[in-house]
Amino acid sequence: MVVDVNAHLHTPYSFSAFDSIPQAAQMAADQGVKVVGINDFYSMDGYEEWDRETRARKLYPLFNIEFISLNSEDQAAGVRVNDPNNPGRTYISGKGLAFPVMLEGEPAAQLAAVKQESNLQVAAMCQKVAKLFADQGVEFGWNEATIREKLTKGSLRERHLAKAIRLAVVRLFPDPEAQKAFYEKLFGGKALKSDIAADAKVENEIRGNLLKAGGAAFVPETPEAFLPMETVRKIILAAGGIPTYPFLADDAKGVFTDFEGDLEKAATILKARGFYSVEFITTRNSVEILERYAQYLWDHGFVVTFGSEHNTPAMEPIKLSCRGGVDLTDNLKRLNYYGACITAAHQKLVADGFQGYLDENGRPDISYREKFISMGDKIIKEAIK
Repeated sequence: MVVDVNAHLHTPYSFSAFDSIPQAAQMAADQGVKVVGINDFYSMDGYEEWDRETRARKLYPLFNIEFISLNSEDQAAGVRVNDPNNPGRTYISGKGLAFPVMLEGEPAAQLAAVKQESNLQVAAMCQKVAKLFADQGVEFGWNEATIREKLTKGSLRERHLAKAIRLAVVRLFPDPEAQKAFYEKLFGGKALKSDIAADAKVENEIRGNLLKAGGAAFVPETPEAFLPMETVRKIILAAGGIPTYPFLADDAKGVFTDFEGDLEKAATILKARGFYSVEFITTRNSVEILERYAQYLWDHGFVVTFGSEHNTPAMEPIKLSCRGGVDLTDNLKRLNYYGACITAAHQKLVADGFQGYLDENGRPDISYREKFISMGDKIIKEAIK
């Protein structure tokens, strides 16, 4: 029997719609989602809590991670991969990492360094925000240390800064009209479009108008903020995981990135780069495109999983659907569950000291795929019964 899976959820250990891991786990349980994957940026810090809280609710945990990498070849060619605005910049996930965590040595140091570089960029933006508030004759009231203490579990993301800005404005200006007027000043004369009570939408506008390129508080990333794609792949392998490419696929206008528009070519390149696993954030995609892409990739030897991300302030269901709230088809649920089974079997084998789904070079033997599905099915069913 296929069970519902959400293999990509961010938690407060990076940035999340959830206030806590127990909240995320309970929502999954309430919605009947039995397999759930933590997927934080640059962080495995939440694994222990994720394991405890999911298993307490008879859910099966997957242990994942996410990076933003750079492929210099694509960047030089102007190819947009899975970041529609920045050629060469490529989001990469690792699925089914070993727990307890086994990453050490140089790969662990590389992960720590890139995480620190990301934190430093947001800290620099925080200083710019404080000056923008001071220029308006008011005190921001937040700094890097207080944001870390009150809003994060260690990783400092620009979404944390956007939340701190919103909270500061509410504190300084209890009247909603005064808040709108202040945002207009912060945004250089651009009026706030969202309902002032819609916290998630307000934070998105703050991020877009202040913290992104062109915004008054924007600080560009240094080259050190992006590890090469191959380095990221090796870190994931060293952590016991399966390097995974997250597809954007079609947006609301039916547009694809340069890399993803030709599915056959993309699949060939991904294999050449050592990626044999893919994932989709299903709310981004039409059900027709998700069916076509997911089935093609599965048929051509890729592990396929789906998630919801929850990497914004907006709280959405954990139970997956496609764009517009369209339910996943039975076939999509099956593919997602098979992918979760392979991942579950892999992470259990690697954690126990055995070879998982990939060999020492990070390549799978597809002939064993059915065995891994069967093994993972038994592992999951035992955990959730």
